Amino acid sequence: MRFGTLILLSLFTVAACFARETVYLASGFSITADSHTIADGIYVLHVGGGTLEYPESAISGITPLPESPIPASDKAVSASSPAPQAILKTAADSEGVDEIFVRSVAKIESGLRQEAISRKGALGLMQLMPGTAAELGVDAKKADQNASGGARYLRTLLERYHYNPVLALAAYNAGPGAVMKYRGLPPYYETRTYVVRVLKEYQRELKLAGIRPDDVNSAGTAKTPSATN
Repeated sequence: MRFGTLILLSLFTVAACFARETVYLASGFSITADSHTIADGIYVLHVGGGTLEYPESAISGITPLPESPIPASDKAVSASSPAPQAILKTAADSEGVDEIFVRSVAKIESGLRQEAISRKGALGLMQLMPGTAAELGVDAKKADQNASGGARYLRTLLERYHYNPVLALAAYNAGPGAVMKYRGLPPYYETRTYVVRVLKEYQRELKLAGIRPDDVNSAGTAKTPSATN
């Protein structure tokens, strides 16, 4: 079965929004969230590196926030640093993994931000845990090493699960032990939502690149013919 076909078969019915926003609660309070997803009547608010869950009845409204101007000092730093996309492409090419797939993981993991830290302590672009980074021999605080380690770990998981993107992503999120325990996709809500978000982002990126999911081979390679076959 093609990698792209597996992706199409693996998507769940989840509505998603990826813009920074103010979420108004029925209690009268409000929360600033990076984004939110909706599944089975439950709103999952992505705040920093963590999530908050509320039933639909607890949400009274959501308003997108205007983008803040980038300070001149930040622009100067940004101009002198490699773009996240370039860092991820170099890592993906080096590890023989589809660049679009790696970038999709990073987009959902960290919003392509090296400074992102999850509530569990995962660091940067592809959100490596310190222990995982140590096993991979990389410094997760350095963007290039973080991306390289994340791409290598993702490649290992794809190989382990015979290029099944659902199981590879589930293991990336919840750990291979959880996939082994449940002999497949774990029943964790966070993990299932994560898998859907990454695969939807991957489909979106493929569409922008003019690549049909069925054109992706069994190794998950869309743009890089020299990647692992």
